[in-house]
Amino acid sequence: MKSLVLRDKEDKSTSEFGDDDEVVSFIKALFDAEGQFFLKRNHSGSAMTSLPRDIHAAPPDTFVVRLSEIIGRFMTLRKMALFWWRVVEELRRLWSEEQPIPRVPLDENPDLNSCLLYQQLQVINCCISRKRRRVIATDSLESILREASTHEDQLDVSASSVSSSVLYARLSSGELVLRLGADHPYEGVTMLETGEPVYAPVTQEGPLLTEDLIKETEELVLRTGSVGAGCSQLLSDMQAFKAANPGCILEDFVRWHSPPDWSETNPDMEVKDCSDEGDAPSKRGYLSTRMQKEGNLWHELWGTSKPLPAVRQAPLFDEELAVEGILSFLEDIAPSELFQQLFVSILGSAFVIAEGPLSKNSNLSKLFYECKDYVTATCQTSKWTDNIDDLCQVYGTVETMLVNPEDGLKLINQSEETTTPEEPKHRFKKLIQKISGKDRQFLRRQSSEHDKSQEEKPQRQTFPNPFEGKSSLFSKKPPKPIPSTEIETPLFPDEMIGQVFHSCKYAL
Repeated sequence: MKSLVLRDKEDKSTSEFGDDDEVVSFIKALFDAEGQFFLKRNHSGSAMTSLPRDIHAAPPDTFVVRLSEIIGRFMTLRKMALFWWRVVEELRRLWSEEQPIPRVPLDENPDLNSCLLYQQLQVINCCISRKRRRVIATDSLESILREASTHEDQLDVSASSVSSSVLYARLSSGELVLRLGADHPYEGVTMLETGEPVYAPVTQEGPLLTEDLIKETEELVLRTGSVGAGCSQLLSDMQAFKAANPGCILEDFVRWHSPPDWSETNPDMEVKDCSDEGDAPSKRGYLSTRMQKEGNLWHELWGTSKPLPAVRQAPLFDEELAVEGILSFLEDIAPSELFQQLFVSILGSAFVIAEGPLSKNSNLSKLFYECKDYVTATCQTSKWTDNIDDLCQVYGTVETMLVNPEDGLKLINQSEETTTPEEPKHRFKKLIQKISGKDRQFLRRQSSEHDKSQEEKPQRQTFPNPFEGKSSLFSKKPPKPIPSTEIETPLFPDEMIGQVFHSCKYAL
């Protein structure tokens, strides 16, 4: 996308595009949390709502779906690229101002069943939430330290006389030590050596990984055998635990962090006399066999860890670096990669919208679910873009059933033939072949009496595959606008989705 924008950098029309009133209104509509620009839709809560997840699309009524609706209104790839550039600029502004992206969850881990773009937007919002929490945690810790310093003279009297927001633990020597980063008491468990309550600490949050980063991490582990990330998290948890539980020992940490590695009976059925702290049996239980082995990693990390609350530790996950990487990726994203995600997202949203009324129609529900099965089976293949014309045809079939049920019934009656219990993808292929001839007229809204009188319509030109070198997507000249006859299809249910289909298909 970036290359398409920079190619026209000196073009006056390009510089004026971003200031165009229509573009400005679209940007405001896209980033408007209330979303009054768009029509309201009624989505039923049936199993059909799983389709977007099945085809790896963005959830309905989210930022990505609305982006698909808007970007499909531009009739040239160049204008789509320029609008996308404006979108990324706005995402940068929101990040710099720590404002969340609308219609994206504020604090959820990436949904790996959704498209990569939606996952990346989730990461940005999560990073904003984490930055806010870190500020609050830092302020809270500083407040506790200030309050504790004003009560130092009272500690030799009683720790209970100090404010409840300041927590102390008494060591075996009788000394009171301030707990830092303590979250809540842990299930009534007490420390083995001091008898003080064990507190679960506030720990650092793990990395936010999208599907591409998970794959990279897995490949790194398989190639190098590295477990560095896991060790860093374990060491961080140990430091936070020590800060929240002065006087604790490794067994206390294991009972909180890994309960299966603690038993009230000796796993070897014998008590070993060992001088090492970790190997010595406790009066209340024993570490597991793996924890007692010489050279165990937990023993080594425990010995090197220092009491340090999570908020004062070096971050395990750099939010600034992560978001900058995402925004740079979105600037350079290949047009085909972007439009594939927008296409399946708008496709999934369209089916969710149609599911409510069509699933309740006994005459049309069977064909509707065949359409759904075909879309699911096709989009789950690695080369689904080869069948993009068929997917548009399936969309047209569903559109006809929803907007003109009578025409939908005619289509069903004319295309009836003996069916066999084949794979849905192949079974519906027969219907597509039947539709592609004279019955295709039922899939378009007739704009004139002349169109209605036509018995046949020529098949729409097959658009180039995004991976072919001759595709207009990668040509040096901007593609020609889509002819008006190509976009005068029924627009269900809000005058946008049909147009988006043809625009996204054209871009692909």
